[in-house]
Amino acid sequence: MKDRIIVDPNICGGEPCIKGTRIPVHIILSHLAAGDDFATILKNFPRLTREDIKACLEYASYLATEKEIAVP
Repeated sequence: MKDRIIVDPNICGGEPCIKGTRIPVHIILSHLAAGDDFATILKNFPRLTREDIKACLEYASYLATEKEIAVP
């Protein structure tokens, strides 16, 4: 995941994106949630690989393990 997902304030306003693209992780997760399979996502986003999609899932899983919500 760390090699494929980046957070850079100069890219997409600092949203987590797939490295080497301007594709936010949440876009790929939204496609998966809507029922798109890997083949469909790869067809729609030809710069991605299966490993990129798996990294998005791993990132979502990591975020789901957060035990606290930061309150400003």
